[in-house]
Amino acid sequence: MNATGSKTEKRRTNVFRVVKKFLDEYAIIYGIFALIIIVAVVTRVMLGTFTIFLSVGNLMNVLRQVSMIAIMAAGMFFVIVSAGVDISVGATVGLINVLFAGFIMWFGFPPILSALMCLVIAAAIGVVNGTLVAHFGIAPLIATLGMQSVIRGLIFVITSAYAVFGLPKSINWLGNGYFLKYIPIPVIIMVAIFILVYFVSVRTRFGRSVYAVGGNIDAAYLAGINEKIVRIACYVIANVLAAISGLILTSRLASGQPNSGTGWEFEAIIATVIGGVSVVGGKGRAFGVLAGALLLGLFTNGMTLMNINSYYQQMIKGVILIGAIGLDVYTVRRKARV
Repeated sequence: MNATGSKTEKRRTNVFRVVKKFLDEYAIIYGIFALIIIVAVVTRVMLGTFTIFLSVGNLMNVLRQVSMIAIMAAGMFFVIVSAGVDISVGATVGLINVLFAGFIMWFGFPPILSALMCLVIAAAIGVVNGTLVAHFGIAPLIATLGMQSVIRGLIFVITSAYAVFGLPKSINWLGNGYFLKYIPIPVIIMVAIFILVYFVSVRTRFGRSVYAVGGNIDAAYLAGINEKIVRIACYVIANVLAAISGLILTSRLASGQPNSGTGWEFEAIIATVIGGVSVVGGKGRAFGVLAGALLLGLFTNGMTLMNINSYYQQMIKGVILIGAIGLDVYTVRRKARV
């Protein structure tokens, strides 16, 4: 073999190794491909065509629907990696949905100012959650479950259980617009956020501190990491990203709905856990979470096309969450025994 052929073969080998390493790190991609094939075949048998599920329009719609849960899951990624959990983010979505609409309709604030105010309020919720967990030592599940109840009650106090209608068309682009006529704007936002989350988690001191706190909080403290600040920051990020989902949802609905965001926190947790983030903390990758959200969205879309009752869908998602957490706990304990 001549030198040129040898270089070409070596280049192919390197590419193969890179691809193999990527697929090994993100094994969930196999699950996504398998799910696409299974749903496509089943819908072909049931509906007589592949085109409904595999059509560009349907896949873009799936991505648009996934984007809001995925953005929430990006925030949940930091919380769970730091060995916490935030059950209140779904309520934060609902609160931001009605506040964004309310600021515009009740007070006449410009949409940009209204959005900034919503982000500040969401950050404040994150500070409260993080303080309850980090400074007062309240279990994350209890602290955020209590906050969820407070926020849900506040939503109904603010709105008297009535929806807020009449929003201007100027905000329509956020949830319903397209980039280059094909790519939904929420998908662009989702991708940009995950690129930023990946950079922060891998390339910054804060990201390394999050993994350290989640992996061993005592060791992190001895290493000079202010674990309280890190944990509070994680909850702030989670709620701010939930607020972004709430802003997108408001644009999508063209209204503020008091019940919006209900149950979304569990969707975000499911996406995060099946995306490879360990519930015990200290482990996980940002793009794995994105893949987890895509898998969940495709699965939900497939069940809807197969006309599976929404109640059964909820049950199946619960089983998936239990199974994913159970597998993670089993894996962690098995490694601990070795």
